[in-house]
Amino acid sequence: MPDNKPENSNSKPKKSALAIHYDKDKDRAPRITAKGKGTIAEKILELARENNIPIHEDPDLLEVLSKLDLGQEIPPDLYKLIAEVLVYVYKSNNKASKIF
Repeated sequence: MPDNKPENSNSKPKKSALAIHYDKDKDRAPRITAKGKGTIAEKILELARENNIPIHEDPDLLEVLSKLDLGQEIPPDLYKLIAEVLVYVYKSNNKASKIF
């Protein structure tokens, strides 16, 4: 989930990204597994691309999720937003399987 918001009016926008993971056998809810800005955000996005993990861009959702700690479960009041992301991921995976 990348974002390019400027830190202040004189600086170049600094990219932000985070990753979530959900293991239905181990987790009660999706968890924040990585987050960062600048170089770390670029690395998160690079690893996602290398591993064919869909990237969903939503600056508002990124802002909300960035306030959570690494390893923290997504709180129930954000489930609907995460469900929308999962729909995007499943649709992306379905489209990819038709290509390959």
